[in-house]
Amino acid sequence: MTIHDLVRAMESIAPLEFAETWDRVGLLAGDRARPVKGPVLLTIDLSEAVLAEAVKAGCCAVVAYHPPIWDPLTRITDATPRQRVILRALEAGIAVYSPHTALDAVAGGVTDWLAEGLSGSDQAGKVAGDCRALSPHARTPATQQVKIVTFVPESALEQVRGAIATAGGGRIGAYELCSFSVAGTGTFLGGEGSKPTVGKPGVVESAAEMRLEMVCARQSLALAVETLRRFHPYEEPAIDVYELAGQPLRGIGAGRRLSLDRPATVAELAQRLKGWIHRDRVRYALAGDDKPVSFVGVVPGSGASLSKLARREGCEVFVTGEMSHHDVTGALHAGMHVILGNHTSTERGYLPRLASRLEQTLPGLGVIVSREDRDPLITV
Repeated sequence: MTIHDLVRAMESIAPLEFAETWDRVGLLAGDRARPVKGPVLLTIDLSEAVLAEAVKAGCCAVVAYHPPIWDPLTRITDATPRQRVILRALEAGIAVYSPHTALDAVAGGVTDWLAEGLSGSDQAGKVAGDCRALSPHARTPATQQVKIVTFVPESALEQVRGAIATAGGGRIGAYELCSFSVAGTGTFLGGEGSKPTVGKPGVVESAAEMRLEMVCARQSLALAVETLRRFHPYEEPAIDVYELAGQPLRGIGAGRRLSLDRPATVAELAQRLKGWIHRDRVRYALAGDDKPVSFVGVVPGSGASLSKLARREGCEVFVTGEMSHHDVTGALHAGMHVILGNHTSTERGYLPRLASRLEQTLPGLGVIVSREDRDPLITV
């Protein structure tokens, strides 16, 4: 087993394609070829105390939920804590991996775990109620990034379809030669010097044609269009190229819209949150009377950027770790209650579940949840 195997396991649990574009996820430090000798330490933040714990335990890697390398490092010395923690990890041969927003977005990840607790579920890993992404991840398969459309006589349909396919078009999953065609009538007027396949120059002509559509990878597009032209019988074939939007995945993406099986008051939801994340106190703000609500916006960590979207999606209460005063009042003015559980407290409780999933994915791997990792803020 090598660090590469650990990376593949983490990416199978939280595929990096689900991470936000601004995030710093994946293997941040370490040699993929290095053998795994020792356990893996899980933490929310990679502090110097956590790294010392990893060194003492003989860990080969640390999976730090929050990326310890965020702003570009111009040097790695012992001058600052952020530099030191990376320097000491490299010196100790400890790889550093961060899943962050990929682990938030994935089904069964941090956000679903938080929604599970708020839903009042009595079954581990299952949310009691409907739960979907507030901002669904849009997946664009590599072979379906664009669509090529052309118009061809029926007699040449198979020839052109086959030509596009040989250049990489028409591939959907395990299927090839995928296309759609429908009959229609095309018209044209050949100008001086034209040599139309059907009819004569200077005369408005109409021809029975087939509209042919095939998906294609962007990197194969130029070859596909060139090949289409070569095998199309027309002197100037009509060719359209359409960009394809990604296909949204309902249960994967940023945030969740939780529809409770049984409505609950904000005070009841706050109590559920407090027990789920094991905090002595949480805070909430009411936009009006504390009547039972059914729709809850859920974002672990710092979720203010999704609060307006949550309200537009009909959420009556918004649950996250932290928000600024102005973001809270903005939500209240929009008629949405707010519950805050502290930033890392809405994330840290997921680590034991991640440990279990990692052990199942890589049998024989030792996984430790850090004891030194804790919320930097003390509540009194």
